[in-house]
Amino acid sequence: MTAEVDMKDVELNELDPEKQPMTADGQSVSGEKNGSVKVKIPTEEAFTGLSKEELMKVAGTPGWVRTRWVLLILFWLGWVGMLAGAIAIIVKAPRCKPIPEMNWWNQGPLYQISDVEAFSEGLAGIEQKLDSVNQLKVKALVLGPFHTVQADQPSTLNLKQIDPTQGSEKDLIAVLEKARKKGISVVLDLTPNYPGASPWFGTSDINNVLDRVQEAAEYWLKLGVDGIKIADLATASNAGDLSQLLAVVKGNDTDGDAEKKMLMGVAQGVSAAELSQLVNTTGADLVLSDLLSAKSQGGERINALNILHADQRSLAWGLGAAQGDQLSKRAVSQALIRLYQLLLFTMPGTPVFSYGDEIGLQMDGEKSPKMVWNLEEDPAAEGAPGNETAEAQRKEYVGVRKWFRSLSDLRGKERSLLYGDYYTLQSSVSSLAFLRLWDQSERYITAVNWGNASETLQLALAPTAEKVELPKMATVKMSTDPEMETDSTVDLDKLTLGPGQGVLLQFPYNG
Repeated sequence: MTAEVDMKDVELNELDPEKQPMTADGQSVSGEKNGSVKVKIPTEEAFTGLSKEELMKVAGTPGWVRTRWVLLILFWLGWVGMLAGAIAIIVKAPRCKPIPEMNWWNQGPLYQISDVEAFSEGLAGIEQKLDSVNQLKVKALVLGPFHTVQADQPSTLNLKQIDPTQGSEKDLIAVLEKARKKGISVVLDLTPNYPGASPWFGTSDINNVLDRVQEAAEYWLKLGVDGIKIADLATASNAGDLSQLLAVVKGNDTDGDAEKKMLMGVAQGVSAAELSQLVNTTGADLVLSDLLSAKSQGGERINALNILHADQRSLAWGLGAAQGDQLSKRAVSQALIRLYQLLLFTMPGTPVFSYGDEIGLQMDGEKSPKMVWNLEEDPAAEGAPGNETAEAQRKEYVGVRKWFRSLSDLRGKERSLLYGDYYTLQSSVSSLAFLRLWDQSERYITAVNWGNASETLQLALAPTAEKVELPKMATVKMSTDPEMETDSTVDLDKLTLGPGQGVLLQFPYNG
């Protein structure tokens, strides 16, 4: 179908304007201004497309049929090709390593409050301090012991009654309820003879005392406590029968991992091999060791880690926590406190801290130093003599707390630090370095030097059990050295740490 255009001749409405008579105002007699003409525009018929009948005629032609089949075949070939490519990628891609079973006591640090009076003027004050404690990303509080007993007098032991000078059962219930809302579990220390010479009184008393611990555990677990802690696990397991206590703890489990109950034991003065045996024979869910305190040389600490890292989900570490002491009792400077916090948060196992460790609370010769609160207040603003010193101390506490929170947050997010594999890199008398990695996640290297002289580590040359390839350079994630800036890179062939310095390095998974 073709459109026909009918061009008409241009017609003048009247005579040629130049030949028309003019009026006085310059118009022609016909009313048109001089020089104007009327032009008829050629018209064109609009294209309305093909009708249905015409389309049907065209659609059935051989050319269009072939075109449609070609396009259809190309579409399905492309679809099958993309599907095959996706399958090939999935098959060839490295499989993700299955995540190990993690209980709540493996997912973050535990926070011990052995003296509730020094911490918050009694049990009632703990509830008010939970908001501050929750900022530390702790997974559990370990409270007490605060039951009634006279030192070395088994007849006075009452594990179901709270010492009235420490608080009441009502206070404890309030703490349990608020802690539960914040996702914090509560473990109760039922060490029987805590103010006396031996945790279990005499050797002849152990079985009888264990029975009483069992009864008290059942009572407190039903009240809402999430776990029970006992001291001197080795003595209790050798001289008594822990099976009934374990049955009570596990018998109070409810459905869901978050509701599992825990038995925690403390092991002091035992070797790494003996500690591993305790973990695997006693049935305790978590064993808190004092090996870091007992061993001071880097090689000794590395050897302990080499023996025990496979048991990391049943091991807890502290530096003073096993004895109920603050970290500052063994770290004489704030720099060393930060270094040991770095070590505890990145080692395989659960870190355990005593109250005040998050700010580097100084012991001052006291067994239970009074906790420092209101760190936001500036004592120098009051203008009293000596307030400048107090302000300097406050700023140091604030800085250590920020460091602690950053480490706690990082450990909770990074799989390599939370449950990753462990490899020794290097150690000396006063330093050590190790690698943490998990599957295809970011890798981390911890290197610390608690000595009085600088040390240079050659980590890139260090062999690992599975020949894990280390890069030449790594990124600084956290460092106690202010000159080693975050996100800067360091040479693993020549990593120099000054006295009392530690660094956490990061490098990516490279396939």
